This record gives sequence, C-alpha cells and structure tokens, in this order.
Amino acid sequence: MHPARRFHETDPVTLRQRILDNPFALIIAVSDGRPLSVHAPVLPSGEGAPISLRFHLSVANPVAKALIAGAPALAIFTGAHAYVSPDWYGIDDQVPTWNYVSVEAEGPVTRLDNQAMRQLIDDLSDHFEAGLAPKPIWKTAKMTPARLEALYRGLVAFELRPTRLEGTTKLNQDKPASARAGVIDALDATESGVALAAEMRKMEP
Repeated sequence: MHPARRFHETDPVTLRQRILDNPFALIIAVSDGRPLSVHAPVLPSGEGAPISLRFHLSVANPVAKALIAGAPALAIFTGAHAYVSPDWYGIDDQVPTWNYVSVEAEGPVTRLDNQAMRQLIDDLSDHFEAGLAPKPIWKTAKMTPARLEALYRGLVAFELRPTRLEGTTKLNQDKPASARAGVIDALDATESGVALAAEMRKMEP
C-alpha cells in the first residue's frame, strides 16, 4: 500500500468492481520464510458483503502447497497505471511519478472441495467467455470425460476471505485541478495512458 493516506481506497463497492475489471491477480504466500508468488484469475463473490475471492492453481505450484499447509495469502490486483511527466502539470519544481489504481486482499485461505472446484472452473469460463459474445460460451461439457477428469486432478481451488481489503487510488489528488487536467489531456494522447485518464476523470468534480 502507498503510505500516504490520501491515496487509500476503502470503499468495498469500488474495490469489488476494481477486482472485476482487473481479475488477473498476483497471489503471494510465505513458506519457510520465503515469499512465493503466482498469477491467477480471481472471481469475487456476489454483491453482498463480506467479499470472498475464489481462484485455482496447479497442485504442483509451490504457492498451492503453501496454502494447503495453512499459509495466509495476499492477492494484489493492478488496474490502470501510467508514467506521469512533470512537464504535464504546467507548474514548476515537480518530479516524475506513476499514477495507478490497485487492490490488496489479505487473509486466510480455505481449500475448496472437488465439487466447489469444478463449479469454479465453470464459473470462470462462463464469466470470461461472456465477454467474447457473440461467440457461444465454451463449456467443460465439450471435453471428453476422461480428459476433463485428468485436468481436474492437476488443479486445486481456494477461497480467500480477506481480513484486510483496501486499495490505492493515486491520481494526482495532491495537485491543483489545473495540473490534473494537464495530465489527463496528455495521457489521452498516449495509447498507454487512455485507461488511466478515464480513471482520473472519475475523480474530478
């Protein structure tokens, strides 16, 4: 987390939507004093609180082994981000920075049983395939049963129930409105900055 409190985000609705918009998380666990990490797509629970997060890993992954052994997890979701040049502020004596939005979810992890794991695989494909419409949604039913069972044996699924859920919204809140407007205009002119410019506009009155 960014140490400046002005950049902290705690609204659960905002954080849940940010996870949905940026579901490919970095999941971190510690085993024998060593930090371990893996990337995985993550699905948040439904609309109600408290939020929970489901994901699956290869059974051979060291992070999976650490979680099975009882290690807590930290999941980090990175949203829109981009370099910000001090030339864009229109004011003197500024330095470069990086603007970004993110979420951190930390807490205990529970291993899901086989039925819940299979449901998660279906939920993941339904969720991400829906964005590919009008292509028909891919279903596990398209696979031969023997092949599907072999794949299931190589997976393990988890549910993370965060005891800490917070994010960073660092979008030049510490700068005058005219400086933020200059950054937004400059980001809009770069292919890599359009998404961040959109996030900054949400913060403007």
